Amino acid sequence: MLALCRRNLLLYFKNKAGLFFSLLGAMISLVLYVIFLKKSMLDSWAAVPHSRQLLDLWLIGGTLSVTGITTTLTALGQLAKDREQQVIKDFMLTDLSRFEIKVSYLLSASLIGFLMQVVMFVIMVGYFGMSDQLSLDTSKLVAILGIAALGALLSVTGNMLIVEFVHRIDTLGTIGTIVGTATGFLVGTYIPIGVLPTFAQTLIKLTPGAYLASLYRQVMMDQQLAQAFPARAARQHFERLMGVRLDWGHLLSTTGTLQIIILMVLAGILLLFVTELVQQRRHQLATKK
Repeated sequence: MLALCRRNLLLYFKNKAGLFFSLLGAMISLVLYVIFLKKSMLDSWAAVPHSRQLLDLWLIGGTLSVTGITTTLTALGQLAKDREQQVIKDFMLTDLSRFEIKVSYLLSASLIGFLMQVVMFVIMVGYFGMSDQLSLDTSKLVAILGIAALGALLSVTGNMLIVEFVHRIDTLGTIGTIVGTATGFLVGTYIPIGVLPTFAQTLIKLTPGAYLASLYRQVMMDQQLAQAFPARAARQHFERLMGVRLDWGHLLSTTGTLQIIILMVLAGILLLFVTELVQQRRHQLATKK
């Protein structure tokens, strides 16, 4: 199984075009912010101390969530490709079970999602460090890496459920284009959630990636928020408007957001397990016939 994981990792990183396009959604959110959104957002929060660094961290949190979603979907494209080209059947001739084969794709895609989030984090912190003198407390790095790992699992379980029902790589390519375009909106990166109509806000709050972006923002922005908003009411207004904490009648705490993400990951794993059992049952029935 480890050999199959290594093979999937090598195929992903050797495909330069695929690697670029898997990061395109994240790069688009960064470019849109720097070129089009940053000035208007800074004007809106001009009275807030260190607003430039605060908004940079807000953007980083959302972009990392986008990165986890798009890169894991691209990585799982290898599963769709292998299935279409009947390579999966060759793997089944080895000692590996169907379950182990699926787990190998899951693990390799999760590792890719984690690594690419780390890469994007380094790129963005480096860029904003040079352009805006952004600095991040190194004590938060462990928590950020933990969120990246959890985010990779959250993204890969959701994307795996999609890929399980895709049997052509061309179809997955179309889905990937849609996901890459829509994800920036659905995690509240292109437009702050608070300025959207109620229906759009509800749609975002039903998107798993929005909770990941929220958790990133809460961890990275906590110290800056405390300095920028001494008044509790003003801080809560900013957090609600910008999607730092999602509002379900009350603003979710960091612990509450983390618990929701963990529940989503567990639910995704359970659904994948049930789906695999159903597919194995169908395969057994087809073989008997």
